[in-house]
Amino acid sequence: MNCQHTRLAVAESYLREAVAPNATILDQDPEALRTALEGLGSRELLGLKLPEPWGTGDPQMAWEIQEATARYSGALAFLQTQHQSAGSAISRSQNQALKAEYLPHLATGNRLLGIGFSHLRRQGNPLVKALPIAGGFLLSGTVPWVTGFGIFSEVVLAAELPDRRAVYGIIPLVNCQDNGGKITWNAPMSLAAMQSTQTVSGVLEQWFLSEDRVLFIQPALGIHESDRKSVLNNSALILGCARAGLDIIEAIAQKKPLPFISAAYHALNRELITCRHQIQQLMFHQSREELDTWYSQALSLRVQGIDLAYRSAQGAITVASGASNLAESDAGRVYREALVFGVSGQTSGVMEATLAQLMRSP
Repeated sequence: MNCQHTRLAVAESYLREAVAPNATILDQDPEALRTALEGLGSRELLGLKLPEPWGTGDPQMAWEIQEATARYSGALAFLQTQHQSAGSAISRSQNQALKAEYLPHLATGNRLLGIGFSHLRRQGNPLVKALPIAGGFLLSGTVPWVTGFGIFSEVVLAAELPDRRAVYGIIPLVNCQDNGGKITWNAPMSLAAMQSTQTVSGVLEQWFLSEDRVLFIQPALGIHESDRKSVLNNSALILGCARAGLDIIEAIAQKKPLPFISAAYHALNRELITCRHQIQQLMFHQSREELDTWYSQALSLRVQGIDLAYRSAQGAITVASGASNLAESDAGRVYREALVFGVSGQTSGVMEATLAQLMRSP
């Protein structure tokens, strides 16, 4: 067994034995979730998007670990992917000092970071602005979403420049006030799903981001081009959630020998296997030279994955019957996780395609 397959086996063993039995607790308890995240770090599984020698260097294996994580705990999957995305941003930087400071410590979780740049996708007046000044930038505005407050200590934040480019840098994920401005993070939001992930909003008032904490400057509207190329990046989480729903249906089919439950499981399972194969082929074995063509195919597969997650979760709710209303119900938890993964990283293109899928005739 080679090193990469060993890493996947280690991840799956940890997730099955330590995470899955505690999925309900991880969904509700931030400290339990932090401990589970530390478990990934102690196995050097928090550098999935980093190149070697700091990370896996194998995108498909990294995708499969992400898929397995979402299968066994949506909250853990959602939390760790924030850190993985922050690591990816740091690895792309030309700031060698920051890379030397962070990259050796990300896979183990010795340094933990969140992300705050989804607001760049919003139209209209920028929510977070950056004003160039001597030695750096002054950041002001409202950051609408940052996950991991109290778990992560820093965040990769993006702010829009006057020329519409975006500067990405690292700021604290704690309340700060000094001569360099002020950061105020609000209390964790009350969410319908994954409350334990501690998602907050924040306000920056003339916060000084020095040049030595800048990762890079992205071209105007660059996030939209990036979104096209990475439209399938969260497909692992979506399909992992779909698999979690099917696990519940399969388990109940063994307890309730009703042929229509088994029939539903096998039909949905065939769809999931096909969709998973097509996504992996497109992501890891097909050229993106013709980006428009590739994106059209990828967008269709992402929406298929979302639809499968929704239907598998609804199937789990259906076969669990009234028990799915209980707070500790796995079916209810997976149903809520599908809500989160279905809209994570959503662009207007994904929204339009998802609605089109919902409007199709049976």
